[in-house]
Amino acid sequence: MINLANRMERLGTETAFEVLAKAKKLEEKGRNIIHLEIGEPDFNTPAHIIDAGKAALDTGYTKYNPSGGYNELKKEIQKYSKTVRSVEFDNDQVIITSGGKPIMFYTILALINPGDEVLYPNPGFPIYESMINFAGGKAIPFKLEEHLDYKFDIEKLESLISSKTKLVILNSPNNPCGSIINSKEMARIANILEDKDITVLSDEIYSQFLYEGSHESISNYKNISDKTIILDGFSKSYSMTGWRIGYGIFPKELVEPITKLITNSNSCTASFTQIAAIEALKGSQESVSKMVSEFKVRRNLIVDGLNNIKNINCPNPSGAFYVFPNITNTGISSEEFANRLLEENGVATLSGESFGKEGSGYIRLSFANSKDNITEALNRIESFVNKL
Repeated sequence: MINLANRMERLGTETAFEVLAKAKKLEEKGRNIIHLEIGEPDFNTPAHIIDAGKAALDTGYTKYNPSGGYNELKKEIQKYSKTVRSVEFDNDQVIITSGGKPIMFYTILALINPGDEVLYPNPGFPIYESMINFAGGKAIPFKLEEHLDYKFDIEKLESLISSKTKLVILNSPNNPCGSIINSKEMARIANILEDKDITVLSDEIYSQFLYEGSHESISNYKNISDKTIILDGFSKSYSMTGWRIGYGIFPKELVEPITKLITNSNSCTASFTQIAAIEALKGSQESVSKMVSEFKVRRNLIVDGLNNIKNINCPNPSGAFYVFPNITNTGISSEEFANRLLEENGVATLSGESFGKEGSGYIRLSFANSKDNITEALNRIESFVNKL
């Protein structure tokens, strides 16, 4: 018998992949399933990016590269960051990773000792809480309130800060709710944290998926920019989920320890994917604009459709590509709702509890699917609800 380390009991998971596997098994049995569970754009990676990746393989980008990534890619990220953030960073503050999750992983491993407190959004991306627990930290949730359009009460956030608080995680636009933090709210948060010995991890992976307003990064506030970590990447905006490439922009004093964690884990990020990522930033951005425009149409379609189904209330998300409707009035739990909807009507979604305890009574649906499939899914959801 193999005995696992105790820390493995504290490690969570991402339910989206479990539901995806379950849905695939149903498809293997001949069932027609509409996938609204996985957070993955249904667009192909743009052709010029694929061509750059192929060319990189043909020209020898198949070897190790520096653990922190190629300097040419870092320079392009630095240029891109200037277009979305008012505070400039040196390119040596950029660290390339195999997707966005390693930024969460490395940040928490580098900063959190057993007993340290980390404030994080709930409902929120499940890996936040999982990694906090894995590192032995204490996960302190701050609730996203439906009546506040899935924002959090900033005064309540401030009240949660203690002498043990080491890290605050922000996510705007938010997964799973699609809410954003505006400039006025972000300024208040920055002022609260300014004189505290607390680092901020700002997850901005959905920064290009905005349907109203503009992206606001806490790094824009110079009073806190020197203790802010930015998480961003290529998976969503350029439909490069399988390429596994993301990056973090770190305070200078964290660059060496984070790079050391990469050296000790996966050595470096694949060379050819970095060359493709350079092309993603330097090449035409038309594909990004088209995708976001199409997602806005789909957002309107799914929000209107869900709100026309009895006992479902669906707020309108301002960003990302998810909706988080309240299904409390259907009379069943969100877990039962999601399970039965998949089994009985062939629509794969996620229960709200997959994103934390505050997700009880909600489900998450991704509208990164075709308008025809979304329309059919809405019909199936309405049929399911009418049977309850």
